[in-house]
Amino acid sequence: MKAIDTQDGFTLLELLVVISIIAILAAVLIPSLNGSRKRAFDTAARGCAKSIQTLQGISWVDDKIYKTIGSSSGQINKTLEGVDRSCLETNIYLVDRSVINTLSSNYTIDVWDKRGTAVITVTPRTLQTDTFGATPFSNTGAGGSNLP
Repeated sequence: MKAIDTQDGFTLLELLVVISIIAILAAVLIPSLNGSRKRAFDTAARGCAKSIQTLQGISWVDDKIYKTIGSSSGQINKTLEGVDRSCLETNIYLVDRSVINTLSSNYTIDVWDKRGTAVITVTPRTLQTDTFGATPFSNTGAGGSNLP
């Protein structure tokens, strides 16, 4: 009787098919995961913007004037109680476009995360993404500064 020569394992062709399927799945999924990461960074910037809007609302109720962003006391900065943790990130940038003589009725602040894709504009009534006249988005933070 002759012994049957059997080998366990996969053929080279089967391994190549599996590797090519994995490569195709990776090529499809990786760009969508990157988009999800950018949306998460934009959500953090939106959280910072919302906390600034809340602080401005409190300032209006207490003092009948909105605050500017700055390092002095009485301005919105890292030491002000109520500033969201996301505002303290080094990747979050702000531009205060408020006109000083209209702070009794209005303010405009742009907020963005340099790892994201959008600029969030905060006013007393709105919180909008990529509005007309907003600071141009910069992935280096150019044109903006971190919260003082």
